[in-house]
Amino acid sequence: MQITKAACIGGGVIGAGWVARLVLNGIDVALYDPDPQASRKVDEVLAGARRAYLQMVPSGLPKEGRVTYVSTVAEAVGDADFIQESVPERLDLKHKVLAEIDAHARPDALIGSSTSGIKPTEMASALQHPERLVVAHPFNPVYLLPLVEIVGGEKTAPEFIDKAKAVYASIGMKPVVIRKEIEAFVGDRLLEAIWRESLWLIKDGITTVEELDDIIRYSFGLRWAQMGLFQTYRIAGGEAGMRHFMEQFGPCLSWPWTKLTDVPEFNDELVDLIAGQSDEQSGHYTIRELEKIRDDNLVAIMGTLAQQNEGQGWGAGALQKDYVARLKAAGEAQG
Repeated sequence: MQITKAACIGGGVIGAGWVARLVLNGIDVALYDPDPQASRKVDEVLAGARRAYLQMVPSGLPKEGRVTYVSTVAEAVGDADFIQESVPERLDLKHKVLAEIDAHARPDALIGSSTSGIKPTEMASALQHPERLVVAHPFNPVYLLPLVEIVGGEKTAPEFIDKAKAVYASIGMKPVVIRKEIEAFVGDRLLEAIWRESLWLIKDGITTVEELDDIIRYSFGLRWAQMGLFQTYRIAGGEAGMRHFMEQFGPCLSWPWTKLTDVPEFNDELVDLIAGQSDEQSGHYTIRELEKIRDDNLVAIMGTLAQQNEGQGWGAGALQKDYVARLKAAGEAQG
């Protein structure tokens, strides 16, 4: 499904990423954000995204969409086919903004919320047309990482779930519909488990921020990047596969290795410890420099995966290969 006009409400880190992905796919975007610095911040993110896409899509990008900065929510959403809300994670603010979107958007317009943990049913209570609201939870950077978790609420209509899948797939994403409505969905629940255990390991002086990052990025992070968790563990089971792996390592679940049911006290001391070590690790880079390094690495990993499996691509690389081919075909058809 192709969309021609989109609206983005909120231009922070996630909102700006949505603007970049949409604009670089040739879609005009009306953006509302009350931050007086919004245009500067979004333009900087867009510049970084444009640079990354030129590496990722050597065959050429479609003609860029336009970004129009508007002064009201109503002006942004009035004629939009698709609306992406990315305001801060406060239910009262979500209610206020979503109700305003709902009041001024076309009845057939899809509304996606970038929330990372609030249930869609809780947000939809403020809407007159709750059937067209879905959670569309992306991962940063939105313009490069393809996954988007689609979550419907109690009143979300099945046709809008289908519409969401088609819309996000049309801009090069991998939509995964979460089967049951739960807080934090799936991706963030997994990240939360790793985050909690990481805080304990730092707090207890077992490792540092930099050492922990190295443990992830030089080992299982590389495996996860192309096979995920279960396919990786299936291989670890050898010729007997997943059943053997489960039988061999299942008993470890009863061993007291982790502290996932316990949380370290979140106090100034812990914040200072983590922030100080992070400054030592990365303080010599600006955020824009780190974004550039991150984007180059992601483009390279996905580019390599696109050449695997006898040229058919693998995982995110296969998705990228198909996306680039579609952009190339669309450009040839237009030219």
